[in-house]
Amino acid sequence: MTSTSSPRDLRTELESLTTEAFRPELADIDRLPTLDIARLMNGEDATVAGAVAARLPQIAAAIDAVAERMARGGRLVYAGAGTAGRMGVLDASECPPTFNTDPSRVVGLIAGGRDAVVTSVEGAEDSRDLAEADLKALALTPDDTVVGISASGRTPYAIGAVEHARARRSLTIGLACNPGSPLAAAADHGIEIVVGPELLTGSTRLKAGTAQKLVLNMLSTITMIRLGKTYGNLMVDVRASNDKLRARSHRIVALATGAAEEDIERALTATDGEVKNAILALLADVDGPTAARLLAESDGHLRAALAAAAG
Repeated sequence: MTSTSSPRDLRTELESLTTEAFRPELADIDRLPTLDIARLMNGEDATVAGAVAARLPQIAAAIDAVAERMARGGRLVYAGAGTAGRMGVLDASECPPTFNTDPSRVVGLIAGGRDAVVTSVEGAEDSRDLAEADLKALALTPDDTVVGISASGRTPYAIGAVEHARARRSLTIGLACNPGSPLAAAADHGIEIVVGPELLTGSTRLKAGTAQKLVLNMLSTITMIRLGKTYGNLMVDVRASNDKLRARSHRIVALATGAAEEDIERALTATDGEVKNAILALLADVDGPTAARLLAESDGHLRAALAAAAG
């Protein structure tokens, strides 16, 4: 189903949204020196973290619910249009190299498909049917989570994604930047980061986009911490897919163990470059296969595997 609002109804609806509000005090911004405009933008951006801070209890509750389901094998799926969709695709794409997750575990869906990441796909955001089709291809289960993302909180694609997911008993989160949004109301966990009117009227790639990036960072990062993908603040599940990441892997093992360089290289070789396994092998003085077994028995949590190795 595509949105059927008349142009006049849609204009009225947009005029009621905080993110679309016109700021007359900025009407002459194009006449200002570049440095003054930069100061204005920087001042606007500085307010975003406070808006996120006001919703930390809701964010934390959503993360705990996501982590519980992902621990059972569920997936985290982002769904949005335009900038919101791009934020979801970006966050999902960074999870495999950062946390060594399978690409199917954190998925970013954008209205209009992958082409919409770099070009506008006309009308895609107005279709709930398109969201349903995209999610049907994933065959959602009750252990999955779908996060609808929309600055306005009224985007049909995001709302359609949440409604489809709820019908399949998946966990749902609605991330919006306006109060009292239909998207937040449709979800199990509504998170509304109210950043106020934008510097450029209606340009929600600015403060709203920044707010979405901050919240999605929290959702994925803290969920992965809860799933044992880190050891302290070290990315012990990092995937060493290039020279930089191989160097980072070596450094992470060094920071976690304090071992000599040759011992670290030996441990990484014995564990096929798996950082977490190498740390366990060094700290618990076990071989590679034993480290792998202990981690498997501990659901990948390094601290639990170390405790088991200590007896």
